[in-house]
Amino acid sequence: MKRTKSINLERMRKVSKYSPVKPLTLVVAASSLVACGDSREAAIYSNVEHCSQDNPSLTQECKAAYQDALAKSSKSGPKYTSKSSCVEEFGENNCTVYHASNGNNWFMPAMAGFMFSQVIGRNHYDSAPLYTSYSRRSPVYGQWSTVDGDLYGKRKYGNVRVGNNAFKSKPAVVKTMSRGGFGSTVSAKSSWGGSSSKSGWGG
Repeated sequence: MKRTKSINLERMRKVSKYSPVKPLTLVVAASSLVACGDSREAAIYSNVEHCSQDNPSLTQECKAAYQDALAKSSKSGPKYTSKSSCVEEFGENNCTVYHASNGNNWFMPAMAGFMFSQVIGRNHYDSAPLYTSYSRRSPVYGQWSTVDGDLYGKRKYGNVRVGNNAFKSKPAVVKTMSRGGFGSTVSAKSSWGGSSSKSGWGG
């Protein structure tokens, strides 16, 4: 299938207010992002407002990072032919319609959060979309997951150490997932160590 020509990215996000938390401290100076091999520190936020409140001088960077995460989600996120298949893996009221260029409607999990991280040694910030599941049958239940099924700890906001490949562009998803397919991917990665959940929460 061809990729969609246009999509309303704002509707891809999960519309929810993050619960009040103690202000997170994300030190954005390059010196604070200490490399450990191919890893670096990132912060997990729910939306632009959340990111901007924690980083008042980086509002534009937060906006750009959020929009970039939405674009990555629409390009590479899991897609299903039926809403029921999406709901089974991600929970009720947690799926959104994706309009394909061929006129078909696919269903995707709504982006529930995004990772925000400074590129070490550069005045540039990377982002990556995150999903979560409200279905107790899913291995993603109550956790953060990337578009390709890597896990990054329980669903809470704060700092997390991630590999640099977490921000690399992922292949476009041009075919739909089978029922339970995303959960199978997560389970498989967990079994052979391909999934990460290293976290150092700051909230």
